[in-house]
Amino acid sequence: MKKVLAIMGSPRKNKNTDKLLDAFLEKFKEDEYIINKVYLRNLDIKHCTGCEYCNRTGNCATRDDMSDLYDTIDDSQVIIVAAPVYFNSVNGLTKNMIDRSQRYWSLKYALGQEYKRNEDRIGIFLSVGGAPFTYDQFDGSIAVMDFFFRAINAKYKGNCFLSHTEKIAVGDRSDLDDLFKDIERDIKTNKDFYLHR
Repeated sequence: MKKVLAIMGSPRKNKNTDKLLDAFLEKFKEDEYIINKVYLRNLDIKHCTGCEYCNRTGNCATRDDMSDLYDTIDDSQVIIVAAPVYFNSVNGLTKNMIDRSQRYWSLKYALGQEYKRNEDRIGIFLSVGGAPFTYDQFDGSIAVMDFFFRAINAKYKGNCFLSHTEKIAVGDRSDLDDLFKDIERDIKTNKDFYLHR
């Protein structure tokens, strides 16, 4: 059975980002997956200080809850990150976790070590934006997530974005099941997907 790590990056529990993630995870519950949902707001993850310890050792000098999250990332075959748009990128909690993932880049590029390069791992990004739909609304977040997934050797499989959530909350949408049907098919047939509504 494949292990799914679902990282909920919003500080707001049971709100739009969390509800989108829960609805998305329902599709994984129907198959043989072990789901581990993590709320970043409940973890003690300090900021990256740029000390470059990871460039010398491949490990992070800071000891906090990120140490356990490294192990969980390493042990998962599907990484789902759910984060709202803040200032045209991922929010601070999520970006902080990604900054602390510098150790993966250091392992691969500064130290030239093999880090799960042959692992069949996929990355999926879910996001919500309060503003009305624009084509470039999530571009800043996509750039950040692309680097994160590359660092952890996850094939960036797809995006699921919902705009205008200040007007229509995720919990008030009646079309989520229909929207996820195509995504579910794409995941099962190993196709990339992009959904923006």
